[in-house]
Amino acid sequence: MDAVLHARASADEKARLVDDFVRLCEIESPSRRERSMADAVTAQLRELGLGVDEDGSGAETASDAGNLLARIPARDGARTILLCAHLDTVPLDAPVRVELADGVIRNANEAIVGADNKAAVAVILAVARRLAANGAPVGIEILFTTCEELALAGAKAFDLGRLAADFGFVFDHASPIGELIVAAPSYFSVEGRFRGKAAHAGLAPEEGHNAIEAAAAAIASLRFGRIDEMTTSNVGRIVGGTASNVVAERCRVECEARSIDHDRASEVAGDIVDAMTQAATDRACDLEIDVQELFRGFRLPKSAPTVAVASRALEGAGFSPQPIATGGGSDANVFQARGFECLNVANGTQGAHQPDECVTVDALESMLDVALGIVQHSAVA
Repeated sequence: MDAVLHARASADEKARLVDDFVRLCEIESPSRRERSMADAVTAQLRELGLGVDEDGSGAETASDAGNLLARIPARDGARTILLCAHLDTVPLDAPVRVELADGVIRNANEAIVGADNKAAVAVILAVARRLAANGAPVGIEILFTTCEELALAGAKAFDLGRLAADFGFVFDHASPIGELIVAAPSYFSVEGRFRGKAAHAGLAPEEGHNAIEAAAAAIASLRFGRIDEMTTSNVGRIVGGTASNVVAERCRVECEARSIDHDRASEVAGDIVDAMTQAATDRACDLEIDVQELFRGFRLPKSAPTVAVASRALEGAGFSPQPIATGGGSDANVFQARGFECLNVANGTQGAHQPDECVTVDALESMLDVALGIVQHSAVA
C-alpha cells in the first residue's frame, strides 16, 4: 500500500485525469445550476464503490443540488483528512468548447473553461480512484460544495458536524503550484440605496434631489483599489435613474472591503458607510444601507499540520513550498471560521473568472502528484 502512494501518477492515471477534466468542463454548472455536474460526479464516485450523501443545502442556497460527501474508510487507528473542491463556476459568457493546444487547455470560445474549480474536482476524483482500488493510509472524506462563487454559500450551509476529519485541504487558488494560502481576508459587502426626489431635468431641476449625484459624491470621496498591503476596496456596481431628462430618484451602489486584518476590513467598510451617509445628507436624499460580513479571514502558522503536510507533498513532487497571503476567499475561510483547520492549496490554473482562463496538462498532472503526496504525508503528520 505504501509503495502505491509513494509512486507518482501513472501514464494511464494522467491520461484519465485529462479526459475527466475535459468532460467535466463541458458540463455547464454556474452557481445554483450544479445539478448535472453533481450527478456526473456522484456517478463516478459510485462506480468506485463509494457511497455519496447529498445534503439538503439547496433549500438554503437556492441551488438545484446539494453538497456531496463521500468517504474512504480509515485503517484502524489512522486519522481522517478532508479533500474539498467546488462544483460551480461563475456565469458563462459562451458555451464551453474545450481546446487543447501546445499542452494548454482552454475554451475555444471567449469565455471561462471552468478550471476554477473543475481542475480540482478531476484531481480529487483521480485520487479517489487510486485509493478506492488500492487502499489508503488515512481515511478520506471528499466534499464537493455548491455555490462557492456566491460568497461560499454551499460551504456555509454544510453541517461541519458530519465530518470526522482532523484537518482538510481545498484546491482552489489560481496561482502557481507550490503556493500555500496561509492567510485569506475578511470580506464585507456594502450596498447603499439612495432615494431622492424626481423632477423634470429641464423645467424644474431645483425641485429634485438627485440620487445618482449623491451616490457619485460618496464614491468620489472614497479611495478604492489597494488600500494597503493587506487591504483592498472596490465599487463594483452602480444602477439608477430612469431617463436623462429626469432628476434621478433612486440609485443603488454596491461596494466591498477586504483585508487579512479583520478589524481593518470592518474599518474600511465603515468608511464606505460614512461616506454614503454624508453624501445623502448633503443632498437631501434618504439612504438605506446593507452591510454584510460574507466571510471571515484567517491566518495559519507555518507550523500548522496542514502546512507541514502540504509542504512535504510539494517537495516530494519537485516543488518549493511558498506560503502566501491572498485577497480571495475559498471554502477554507468557512471551515477555519468554524474551528476546523483547512488549507487552500494553489492548483496551477490561470486566469480564474476571465475569458482566457486555462490550465496546462502539466499542472493537472502535477497537482495529482501533490494530492497523492498529501494523502501519503497525512499518515505520519
